[in-house]
Amino acid sequence: MTLGISATIRIVLLALAFGGLTENAFATDDIYKGKKIRFIIGYSPGGGYDTYARLVARHLADHIPGRPIIFLENMPGAASRIAAAYVYLAAPRDGTVLATADQSLALEQALGDPLGFDMRRFNFIGNPNVDNNTTATWAASGVKSIEDAKQREVAVGATGGSPSFQYPVIMNAILGTKFKVVLGYPGGADIDLAMERGEVMGRGSNSWASWKATQPEWLRDHKINILVQIGLTKAPDLPEAPLLTELMTDATDRDLVTLLSSPVEIGRPVFTTPDTPPERVAILRTAFDEMLLDPAFQVDARNQRLDVFSASGLEVQKVVQNIVASPIAVSDRLAAIFRSQK
Repeated sequence: MTLGISATIRIVLLALAFGGLTENAFATDDIYKGKKIRFIIGYSPGGGYDTYARLVARHLADHIPGRPIIFLENMPGAASRIAAAYVYLAAPRDGTVLATADQSLALEQALGDPLGFDMRRFNFIGNPNVDNNTTATWAASGVKSIEDAKQREVAVGATGGSPSFQYPVIMNAILGTKFKVVLGYPGGADIDLAMERGEVMGRGSNSWASWKATQPEWLRDHKINILVQIGLTKAPDLPEAPLLTELMTDATDRDLVTLLSSPVEIGRPVFTTPDTPPERVAILRTAFDEMLLDPAFQVDARNQRLDVFSASGLEVQKVVQNIVASPIAVSDRLAAIFRSQK
């Protein structure tokens, strides 16, 4: 089951599996009464995945029979692969573990990346927000557009094999931009700090909703430039930034970028382990759907300036399956471009 998984991830998983952090499996008739649910976040605190996970965690238990305690655990590393691998390989398969990990992992699987886990086997509970991603630069860099990025080298921070790496690489290969991808940041908040410090000139990817929620003053004060947005349709409140697909003049390039843009539909996914009993998956999915209609949840989201354009667990599951089953010709070409940059 550990095909292709790195030694680092294996060591982390063994430590976690035997570290006494997991809850014991519980009897069906107990369901969730008096139990705890671990909610594992694949990135460091402060970024978009973390922010949406915390929003969900504050309200989801109110809609789960028995009202279990949900506690959060950040498990950053390898662009959230360590967290996803732990949930797949070592976490108890009884509905006591939830997680969020990068939306691009299904695409990585389609491209032949030996993740060590199969995204299709996770049980997706829902996604609180479908939202376009963006590539942005610090305003002081003087890089205001994709055309500017073709004229000079632009160092952008990234978290590994995630969209923050993928988008600049594809733009370099197809559009002739000169992005220099700086890897190794554990999360988006770390890249934001690096921009402020002048370590990098931009950020390879961040969702538009996350910018609005976590850095509203940057938008207000025009401290960042949104060069391009990545998604299948334009964000209504971001009309001036072009879609990446709009910049493609060749049909085969457009097919490539459409595949690259598809994980946006996965958003900030919430999922649980493979082989979780179906009745417990159903409980969690129903709770998630009910939570979205809860006025307390909606007020909390508004107070944090968090957009909520949600998708059900079944909808996210279908998107994941479709991405993994992408046409071989398109996925092979995309994979070849990424391999050339690693």
